[in-house]
Amino acid sequence: MILTVCLNPCTDVTIELDALNVGKINHVKNKTLSFTGAALNVAIGVARLKGQSYATGFMYNENGSLFEHALDREGVPSVFVWNKGRVRENYKFIDNKSMLTEVNDVGESISETKQAQLVEMVANLSKTSDVMVVSGSLPQGVDSSYYNRLFSVAAPNTLKIADTEGAKLLAALQTGLDLVKPNKAELQNTLQREMKSREDLLRGCYTLLDKGAKRVLLSLGKRGAIITDGTKNYYCKSINVAINSTVGAGDGMVAAAALALQQGASTEEILRAGVAAGTATVTTFGTISFTKEKYDEIYSNITVEELKL
Repeated sequence: MILTVCLNPCTDVTIELDALNVGKINHVKNKTLSFTGAALNVAIGVARLKGQSYATGFMYNENGSLFEHALDREGVPSVFVWNKGRVRENYKFIDNKSMLTEVNDVGESISETKQAQLVEMVANLSKTSDVMVVSGSLPQGVDSSYYNRLFSVAAPNTLKIADTEGAKLLAALQTGLDLVKPNKAELQNTLQREMKSREDLLRGCYTLLDKGAKRVLLSLGKRGAIITDGTKNYYCKSINVAINSTVGAGDGMVAAAALALQQGASTEEILRAGVAAGTATVTTFGTISFTKEKYDEIYSNITVEELKL
């Protein structure tokens, strides 16, 4: 089982426009609601790939049942630590050039009592989990060190994956991680330095390895991704597809990588699976995952090459 821990769920309101004109009236072409959160997207992605996932994290009394129903429809069981208030709402505006503009809500604060409850829940659930994924932002009242608290209670044989950045990622790395998945901006933010060349990016990945990661899967957006374990480095170029939305692409990549890791796949295979799922996700508008058919199609058309530093 792949356990996913969602700390900051949200309702994504994705709005498609011809163009986003600030200070003027804009007319909606299409609008979609998704009951989401980075780790919930990962759980759904695993299910789409015919894997077994289980979702946990923080949830809110007023509209949290909508998230439970959305997970049920995907065949993902879940259990949450419940809090007062509503799940936050994020607005994503996509114009006809696939330019994404986001307006993110803050959401409710989480008490220390609730934080402790989730740590205990994760400790118990990880005992029956092959892989544990913690990803996304933190709600109000939760410190960056919470990533460390969660990974520290994972069962000894559970593989650990983090998809976050900055102080949260550095805190998680102190526990030793099997895989981290930053993108370029997140890597630069975490290490506080600009990276212009592929060599710079690889050196940045090596720094994360030195800090406690066994593998670094670096997303490069439409250019594909790099993976390294410190011994060998690989690059997988994405294929050209119609980009309808970049929402959830990183989560799709983590879902496929987690499943490959669970299955004992090689480093190259983890990369190829991740790029296929991330690419498949961007072909869908207003949804937070991909179809198995699209994943298989893309997977069969991409290849992995070794990189030398």
